[in-house]
Amino acid sequence: MTLADWIAETRENVRRHGIAAGGRMAALNFWEGVLVRAGQRWNFGESVYERDWDVLVVADACRPDLLADVADEYEFTRGYDPAADVFTSAASMSSEWMEKNFGAERADEVARTAYVTGNPFSRDLDADRFALLDEVWRYGWDDEFGGIPPRPVTDRAIATAREGDYDRLIVHYMQPHVPFRSGEFDTGHTFDEIGDPEDHEKYVWYRVRDGEVDREAVWAAYRDNLRWVLDDVALLRSNLDADRVVLTADHGNALGEWGCWEHPPYAPVPALKRVPWVETTATDDGGYDPSTERRDERVADDDIEQRLSALGYK
Repeated sequence: MTLADWIAETRENVRRHGIAAGGRMAALNFWEGVLVRAGQRWNFGESVYERDWDVLVVADACRPDLLADVADEYEFTRGYDPAADVFTSAASMSSEWMEKNFGAERADEVARTAYVTGNPFSRDLDADRFALLDEVWRYGWDDEFGGIPPRPVTDRAIATAREGDYDRLIVHYMQPHVPFRSGEFDTGHTFDEIGDPEDHEKYVWYRVRDGEVDREAVWAAYRDNLRWVLDDVALLRSNLDADRVVLTADHGNALGEWGCWEHPPYAPVPALKRVPWVETTATDDGGYDPSTERRDERVADDDIEQRLSALGYK
């Protein structure tokens, strides 16, 4: 956000919410901008390629304490310790995560990696650099839900593991990231058909920040989204063979730590950089046949922007 953008947004917030609330929003937005600019100059974290794994399962925007809430419900996460079973991500946002993990310095590793992803930021990747780049979000998107459910990603990951011979496989789910399957809370940056700014909905995490929705209710919906994806990870683990499977996240989700909310890029905030790291295994029992077929489907730039907007990205 430029200074001019910040001033314009501040004026709009003051107009709509009053001087006190609008001024508070402006101060928090300004501070977030300071963090982002600082992080562009100084940051920390490591590439996932610094660790050993055969299959890397990425649960987008998953916090360690969120995983701890449901860990005992799943055999492969039972006993999870959010203080110890963590990894310091190279990024605080998905596009930055792809940039830092799939850069030129990792060309050899990337060339031996199959990447099955539900995250639309893969639009900026060069498919020729991967052993396989399967952008499931291009053809597995659910318009009614406003996002991509876990199952198409699971289907394509299982098919990729069974049909191909790759050194490494990355499976990038969008959950527990918004939108929530519960249907609660309008989570995206959406406009009506004529684009009236008055109908713009504030991103859910900023609504929590500003006291407009109940924090515990949003946390419950966030947790439910994690259960949704972990159910599919369980299915994935029983339908592919791998000695080293890791469940992690590309970044976390700030809930006020360091005065930061959601997950802006390049923000050197520990709550955004500390993500789960759970090591397990997988054995294909052949009990599931994927139904999602891979399709080469072009998605218009405007449609991509709408999909990113539905995920909360301006």
